[in-house]
Amino acid sequence: MLPMRIVLISTYELGRQPFGLASPAAWLRHAGAEVTALDLSRQRLDEAAVRDASLVAFYLPMHTATRLAMPVIERVREINPAVRLCAFGLYAPPTADLLSSHGVAATFGAEFEADLVTYALGEHGKPSQTDSRPADGARLTFLTPDRTGLPPLEQYATLQVDGGRRTAGYTEASRGCRHQCRHCPVVPIYGGQFRIVPVDTVMADIANQVAAGATHITFGDPDFFNGPAHARRVVDALHETWPALTYDATIKVEHLLGHADLLPRLRDTGCLFVTSAAESVDDAVLVRLDKGHCAADIARAVAVCDRAGLPLAPTFVPFTPWTTVEGYGGLLATIEQLGIVEAVAPIQLGIRLLVPERSRLLDLPDVRALVGPYDAVALAYPWRHRDPRVDDLQREVMALVGRRLNVSRAELFAEVRGLARDYTGGLPVGGLLDAATDRACPARVTRTKRPPVPYLNEPWYC
Repeated sequence: MLPMRIVLISTYELGRQPFGLASPAAWLRHAGAEVTALDLSRQRLDEAAVRDASLVAFYLPMHTATRLAMPVIERVREINPAVRLCAFGLYAPPTADLLSSHGVAATFGAEFEADLVTYALGEHGKPSQTDSRPADGARLTFLTPDRTGLPPLEQYATLQVDGGRRTAGYTEASRGCRHQCRHCPVVPIYGGQFRIVPVDTVMADIANQVAAGATHITFGDPDFFNGPAHARRVVDALHETWPALTYDATIKVEHLLGHADLLPRLRDTGCLFVTSAAESVDDAVLVRLDKGHCAADIARAVAVCDRAGLPLAPTFVPFTPWTTVEGYGGLLATIEQLGIVEAVAPIQLGIRLLVPERSRLLDLPDVRALVGPYDAVALAYPWRHRDPRVDDLQREVMALVGRRLNVSRAELFAEVRGLARDYTGGLPVGGLLDAATDRACPARVTRTKRPPVPYLNEPWYC
């Protein structure tokens, strides 16, 4: 009997070699299937493989990937009208109805590997799987991801550090998240749960990537400190095995403050920088997003990381329904005051709040009153700011960032700052550290000249 032929397709995963293909590929091959893994951000669609496939599965980890997948789904159906289609990843269950209208018969969200194998090896016409959350107590016996057939690591985003480039790999030491930030796509899928990936499995995946040329690893966990003891075991094992290997991780502001004692250990085991979702310097916005930190905490986190010698790379969602043009100017002023201009990727200056299907943002009455009907093309609920200047400013910032990809971060930041001043009539706007309050004063940081923060050279974000 011939093995089942399955094609796994990724359209975009932040310039990384897709972990979301490598992991299910391992499971499906272990079950005896013949798997072709295609990363369409680096490869052409293999029409011969699609024509011979009995199942094509689309990996949908984020908004951009899902939008890019829609025309590919139609093309796959043209090539092989009889093929079964399914989708998996964070954006699969929330878009299940739309995907179904395009011929996708099943969607899988959290802990998708086992369900994907069951579906792939099951009978044609098996009922759709659209439950987005893992069953209580459900645990996978994780397999080492199989990256066979994917483009080599050197074709992906590289780490820019010390004037040179390093080949970067990617892995995950945990899945899901304990927290329920309203705007996060992890929340509708995991609902506050998270899963630990065994240290041995993480190390095996890193070993394969080091053998393939990786000299740096990105940990893609939604929050590396969801399980701080587990994170410590992972980085200790990494450093003991590969003392020269560097890495980066994503950690919440509140965890940077709550586990500040662990930051020197990250530094000493090869961590080059930490990404943290600061999102806003407006406390009212942070409350609406349910972030778990306040604006002054961001400054404190910068100071804590400075003391540990661990660069902090914050991310932001500067354009929300509650943003004002003056508030945007205040964000830029705060970034400048904190001395983190070089640490902020230019795309972060133009991000607009996305309200996808099943978002917890829809729990807020003012958001429900503001958004229009769900847009199946944009894959989001559209909203317009009550002050049209805010929407105009966001469009201009994004256009500027798109045109100026090759200039320095400092130069582009200055141009965005000038653009923002045009919207405030040229009036100066102060930042967080201008507030003479008891809460803000302890957050002041020493504005010393910092070395350039390492970064991965992928210009897009979500």
